[in-house]
Amino acid sequence: MYTAHGKKDQKDELLNQHAILVKKLAYQLKAKLPPSVELDDLIQAGMMGLLDAVNRYEDTHGAQFETYAAQRIRGSMLDELRSSDWLPRSIRKNMRDVEHAISQLEQQLGQPPSEADVAKKLNLSLSDYHGMLGDCSGHQLVYYEDFHDTDSGEHFLDRFQTDNANDPIKGLLVSDFRDALIAAIDALPEREKLLMGLYYEQELNLKEIGAVMNVSESRVCQLHSQAVARLRAHLREKSWTGVA
Repeated sequence: MYTAHGKKDQKDELLNQHAILVKKLAYQLKAKLPPSVELDDLIQAGMMGLLDAVNRYEDTHGAQFETYAAQRIRGSMLDELRSSDWLPRSIRKNMRDVEHAISQLEQQLGQPPSEADVAKKLNLSLSDYHGMLGDCSGHQLVYYEDFHDTDSGEHFLDRFQTDNANDPIKGLLVSDFRDALIAAIDALPEREKLLMGLYYEQELNLKEIGAVMNVSESRVCQLHSQAVARLRAHLREKSWTGVA
């Protein structure tokens, strides 16, 4: 049985041992976010998550603790991002415009529209459209406000959420949302489907994906933003039509 002093020493040791894990996870997350997100803010939030893990976890042995701590650290970083509202409203508006354009074109064409099609629909040159996609780096598939989109009055993902009393993101993962997301990914153009697999399944960074696909890192960023817009457009359409 540990004395109070012994427990404190053990906690301090765990904090010191896993501080490098916080930095590792912060760098991984930062690579997927816009430049406006400060690495130090992620690390600070992650350290709070690590401290919480140390205080909560009882069986602090080996890899089991590291797995638990990683979950708490990531959760704290994501909470920090949500609370700071790091993605500017203008970027979200631009991406909504892209989503709506993609949705309308898919209905008209019966297939995923090309970049040139989307650019024309938005009255943009292809170069300006690419610039918009690049500026929207860090655009996410799901935001908490998607459940109550006060700007448009649309309840984007309510149909996929069965229990609003719980964490909505957690609820989505165990609902029909997962099946709808799989179908949306399957409907992506092959190039973007490959990119999403490399990014989320293989966990390659943008530079590594660029090497695999033989394109620049900035081009990978553009294609990722467009793929996310396609997925959101697909999911939005399903939530409107009642298809789950």
